[in-house]
Order: sequence, then C-alpha cells, then structure tokens
Amino acid sequence: MAITRQTIEAAAELIGDAVLRTPTVPSEALSALAGTRIVLKLESLQHTGSFKVRGAFVKMSGLDDAARKAGVVAASAGNHAQGVAFWARRLGVPATIVMPEGTPFTKISRTEALGSRVVIAGPGLSESREHALGLVDSEGLEFIHPYDDPDIIAGQGTVALEMLADASDLDCIVVPIGGGGLMAGVATVARALKPGIEIIGVEAGLYPSMRRRAIDGSASLDCGGQTVAEGIAVKQPGGLTLPIVESLVDDIVLIDESALEAAVHAFIEHQRLVVEGAGAAPLAAVLDDPERFAGKTVGLVVSGGNIDSRLLSSILMRGLVRQGRLVRLRVEITDSPGILAKVSGIIGAVGGNIVEVYHQRLFFDVPVKLAEVDVVIETRDSGHVAEVIDRLTSAGYPVRLLGATSSADGG
Repeated sequence: MAITRQTIEAAAELIGDAVLRTPTVPSEALSALAGTRIVLKLESLQHTGSFKVRGAFVKMSGLDDAARKAGVVAASAGNHAQGVAFWARRLGVPATIVMPEGTPFTKISRTEALGSRVVIAGPGLSESREHALGLVDSEGLEFIHPYDDPDIIAGQGTVALEMLADASDLDCIVVPIGGGGLMAGVATVARALKPGIEIIGVEAGLYPSMRRRAIDGSASLDCGGQTVAEGIAVKQPGGLTLPIVESLVDDIVLIDESALEAAVHAFIEHQRLVVEGAGAAPLAAVLDDPERFAGKTVGLVVSGGNIDSRLLSSILMRGLVRQGRLVRLRVEITDSPGILAKVSGIIGAVGGNIVEVYHQRLFFDVPVKLAEVDVVIETRDSGHVAEVIDRLTSAGYPVRLLGATSSADGG
C-alpha cells in the first residue's frame, strides 16, 4: 500500500477520538531561548506518553478475526511496547512483548500492567526482534513492526494533520528519526498540504543510520553506543520509510549527547515539561544551530515523555553544573578546630548554599597539619561562583574550582 495524504486522512478518520488530539502550542519561553518562534506538538501527553499509540491502533484495528484470536507480538524496550500493549488490552487481543536484556524494570512492569506477556530475550533490540519473529512461526502470532509498516506510518502521519490544522503558518517542521515511521508519515502530509515547508529530521549522533542512507548515500551500519535518546537509537532505517524520507525530507541533522541532554533540561527548566531524549531532539537541533532557524516559525514534534526517573534526576543535576548553579570547590584549610565552621560561614554570608561537604585528611597528598575540604555549593550563576571564590581567597583559604565531572560524580 502506498503512503499518501489520502491514506493518512483515512487513518485519522479511523482513529477518530480513540487517541488524544494532543495540543499544538506556541512556547514563548523556548522561543526566547532559541531566538525564533517555536510551536510544540505535544505527543508526550498521549495515553502512553508517546505518539506510538496512533500507529498501533491503526494496525491492530485492521487485524482479521483469526489474527485477533491468535494474538500479536512486538519487539520493543519502550514506547512501541506500551502502544501495542495499550491497544491489545482495549481491543481484547493477546499480546506478547519481547524486550532486550537490561530493559529497566519500570518499563517491564508498565507493559505487564497493561496486560501483555513480557519475554526477555537478547542483548539488544535486533536480537529481541529475531526472537519475536520466531514466535510468529512457533505460535502463529501477528508481528507488529515499530515503523516499517504502511498502517503504522499512516497512523503516525496523523500527527502532522493535526499540527498543520492548528498551526498552518509553520515554515519548518523538525521531527526525531529512528526507523523513520513518524518522519515518513509527517513528511508525506506536510509536503502534500504545504509543498514549500522545510522538513528536517533529527538523529542521535551515535545512530546516524537514516542520515547516512538518505542524505550521504552510505550503506554503512556502523553505529551504536549509549544514548539518552534511546527512542531513536535505530541502526538500520526501514525499507518502506527510507525512500519516503529520501524524496521528501530536506535534511537530517545529527545531535550529540550533551546537546540532547541540555534539551531535556531546557524543557523542564523553561517549559515545565517532562520530555524523553528522543522527544527533545528537535529542540536540541534548533538550539544547536539557531542561525539556521532564525526568523522562522518552527514546529517541533515532541514525540514522547517517557524518561526514566533516575536518568531525569541526573540530567537535572548535571544541568545545574553546566550552568554554574551547582559547583564543587576544593578549599585548603589548617586542620584545626573551628576552621570548617569559618569556611561555611564565609560561603553562607555570600549567599552560597552548601549541599555536601567532603573533608579530606588521610588520602590526599597534603601536609599533615593541613586538610582539603570539597564543598558542593548551590549558587545563582557563574558570577556568584566567582564571588564565593574571591571571598574565600581573601580570607586566606586557597580555592580550586573542580571540573563538571568531578562535581557530578562525587570523586
């Protein structure tokens, strides 16, 4: 089946109010940060926190009676798993989700809570997919592909129908790319409704698979690594999605981990919105190259909001370190009673808030009558940090500002 505007409009009619018509909202705070007008399509507010419920519904609602009775299987460690599990329960279809080893317990428990059987198999998604395909043969299950399926692509494309209906003045749409299902659907609609619109994809720098094939013309599959944007950590683009992206998408940009992390932090800090790494990738692309987007109205598809709580906590703390609002100072003092209290008093008098103190006597190369104190301090900004250091130095306490890594890891 060819993917066209008409097939996506038919998918939208099929979906009706089965999924949320998520808001498309302008963001004054992020617009000020980026230096251009930013409009957000908040798929992070969907039932399962991701756009994946759209394609899953279109695909599963079209199953025949035999397939519904036999059940479905999917391979996923995240949003696709929950999209399939969500609709399997609603439609009364037995579902098996194959997840790779090391999948966070929270994702396993969420999927099981939706009524699906979870099978752990393989060190990565490619191995999990092979296991899932094995269940197709051994148990007669229907495989639900995360992106390389016409029904899935059509369902994901309804994002753009809603977005352009709500914000017809967009000059540019920026979309995260993993296997390309979301981008293929969005690009098909956007190019049909507004031929002159600029369509830009975003990939994690560690997983440039679509960029290599669609833009660079390379067949290399050499990619991988730990990324905060695991939702778009795909090593090979889809056979259906690749030609659509090649013909309709203007460019695909690669974003490194620090920029992805900073974008997740920016959503929390400026928009008060919890966004996963993949969902933050479009904002990361704009903030990484503001001149490219200056003077435009830019639509960002915020594809999901499912981020591990511990990871989010770490990102927030590391963001404070990057901004100079959480620093670690190493202060040299005499090993005498009351000196630590004096240092604390100086820091407090300048308005610094002491978060942690590490008092080093035995394991550092310092004279026996001296000690080093590492003080983690919450400050207003880098200027405030300089003021704290100056006050301590003036009082006779040599100070070193330790690097961000040291500040973050306690060592």
